[in-house]
This record gives sequence, structure tokens and C-alpha cells, in this order.
Amino acid sequence: MQQVDVCILGAGPGGTTAALHLANKGIASVLLDKAVFPRDKICGDALSGKVVSELKRIDAELIHRLDTSNIQLPSWGIHFIAPNLHRLSIPFKYRYDTTQDTTPGYLAKRIDFDNLLVEAVRRRPEITFREGVEVNQFRREKEGITLLSESGTPLLTTRLLIVANGAQSAFTRHVAGIRMEPEHYCAGLRAYYEGVQGMDSDHFIELHFFRNFLPGYFWIFPLPNGHANVGVGMLSSSISRRKVNLKKEMLEMIATHPQLRPRFAQARLLGGIQGYGLPLGSRKRPLSGDHYMLVGDAASLVDPFSGEGVSNAMISGRWAAEQAEKSLQTGNFSAPFLQAYDQAVYNRLGKELSLSRRMQQLLRYPWLFNMVANRAASSATLAQTLSCMFMDLDLRERLKQPSFYLKLLLNR
Repeated sequence: MQQVDVCILGAGPGGTTAALHLANKGIASVLLDKAVFPRDKICGDALSGKVVSELKRIDAELIHRLDTSNIQLPSWGIHFIAPNLHRLSIPFKYRYDTTQDTTPGYLAKRIDFDNLLVEAVRRRPEITFREGVEVNQFRREKEGITLLSESGTPLLTTRLLIVANGAQSAFTRHVAGIRMEPEHYCAGLRAYYEGVQGMDSDHFIELHFFRNFLPGYFWIFPLPNGHANVGVGMLSSSISRRKVNLKKEMLEMIATHPQLRPRFAQARLLGGIQGYGLPLGSRKRPLSGDHYMLVGDAASLVDPFSGEGVSNAMISGRWAAEQAEKSLQTGNFSAPFLQAYDQAVYNRLGKELSLSRRMQQLLRYPWLFNMVANRAASSATLAQTLSCMFMDLDLRERLKQPSFYLKLLLNR
């Protein structure tokens, strides 16, 4: 049976990022995925400025490939539509900012973006990429973890396992012991439409917080070729408590809401409406243990307010590669030693996730959400903070400064 130092389970953005950073360090890894690429992934399809920054950290050439391809649209901002239908428009950066060397964000279908990363993986001899390999069982060993097929056939043993196989990860549930908590889990639906009217010329993404659908939200994200990613999301606990039929609510809003009906009058649904789950980073969880680290959705790192998961998956993948290098250098794969990975991830993302959690909780109080939206329209400080959530700016430092809160109070 094959024995390896590092195995990465899952070839989404988190797993491929970890593999590529390891390759940049000259460290070999085995990357496994049950799918054969290109494959679809249900998602909102928005790539924030944080994603752009992480791509640069891997290889600036990746940005060039994305920017010059026909799989993407450049996105220059976001529209928040509050329950009182007030629109708060937050530009990421302005087009005339000559100091900017790349588009601040992109919109691309995950089938295309994930394949862009997988193609980068295929070019690296340090990475052994095996597609169509389904791992169903795990066995703890004294010196690592053995991965087994559904029939119980051992596939390989690894000294360090980087778990990046998504929200439904069997390892996360059965080995790491992390359970789905409805208060920290969002159910979502995604559909592709053609011919939606009224899209922003600068490809701003839209998040609608309709009063009758709170604490859920409705989104419209423009895509290439006149397509749009349209969907809804709501906390699982709220769906259960209110007995919400998400698909019915989504189609009813499209057909009857005065803000949506004229825009979808000539639109055509492409394919079906598909559902997926988002394990939110609204609660701090252990991200590692003996011989393993959890990355991305498997680590429950989805932004609680925006629902974005790609950038946080890539950030955690980068830090997993950093920790893997240290473990290989020292021969230490113990849970106490791998705690440094948890600390690094939460040092980077903890403040942002905490802020997003508080903004998510505003959805329970429409009047308060309206007030924040109105305040942001006249407060440069709050508007910039919302923009920071989608860019790779050091939001942590902003939140540490007493002057930040003073400016909020003074509405500046």
C-alpha cells in the first residue's frame, strides 16, 4: 500500500491551493477527488478581491489566465438592497484608480474557476492528482491515517491529511466529530437564468434582503454570455422553525415581487434549481487534530453574512501548506503541534467572521438593518468597512482602532 507524507482530500479551491503552495515549496503531495474535472459545484460564482489576492500568492500567472479568459466578468462592486428597498452601493474600487493593477473581483462559474486551478495542478510534477477516487472510510494508525474505499480496500496511508472535501465531508463528521448545527448552517438554492434585465453595467453583484423573506436573502450575480446566477439562502434553523419551502419562495419572489417581476419577465431558466449547504464560520471550531487539518467548507469557514466561501477556503489552504511544511521539518504531526494552524487561520479570519456574524444577526431586526444601510449611505467609514469584507484589506487592523468606532458614532 502506498505511503505518503501529505495527502489532500478534495480538489476544490482549498485543496488545490494547499497542493500548489506545497509544490512551490518543493513538497510532494497526493491530491484526491471523487469527481473527474471539469465538474460543477453549486455556488454563487462570485470571486472577491480576497480570491484575487490568494491567486497572486500562488502564481501571478493565474490572474493573467483568468483575466484574459472568456470564463469571467470583472466585478466592480456590490449592491445591498435593504428591507425598506433602499439601495446601498459599495464599489470595490473605482475604474479610474490607476494604482490598481488588476480587476478587484470576478464573476465566473465554479465549473470553470475550479478547473482553472486543477489545470494549474496538472502542470506541477510535485502533485500526484488522482480523479474519480472516492474515499469513504478512515482508519487511525500510529504514524498517520489510512484512507479506504467503500468496500474497505486501503487506498493509501498518509502522515498528514489535509481535508478539503467540502460541507458533506465524512471525515469532518465521523473522525473530527463536527456536527451540523442549524444555527450555524445555511441552506441555499442556485439557478442559472438567461435574459435577466437591469443588470449593472459594472457587473455589481446584488444581495436583496426582502422584508417578507428575512432572515434569508435573495441574490443576482451577473455572468458571461448574458447569464445570471440567481439564488436564495437562509439559516437552516429558520427554515425549520418557519417551515419554509425555499424553492417555492424563490419562484414566488421572482414572479410577484415588484423589484423582480419586470426584470425576470423575459428571462429563461437554464436547467434546474439546485440546492446546497453552507457550513458557516459563525462559531469557532477546532480545525485540526492528530495527523489532520480541515480546510474550507470542511472547516466551516463560510462567511455568515455574504455566504462567500472560496476566498476563506483558499486562505485556509495556504495556511495548511505552511503548517504542513513545519510538520515535515520537525516530524511532528500531533494535535498540539497542529494547533498553530488553527491559530493562524483564526488570526486571519476571526475578526471578519465575527463582524459578519453580527451583520447576519441584524437580519432578525429589519428596522435595525435599515438603519445600518441608511447610515452606511452617509458614512464613509461604514461603507469602506463593507467593501473591506469583499477585498483583501486588513479589516482586522481597522476593527482594532478606537477611532474606527468613534467615526461610526459620528457618522463619518
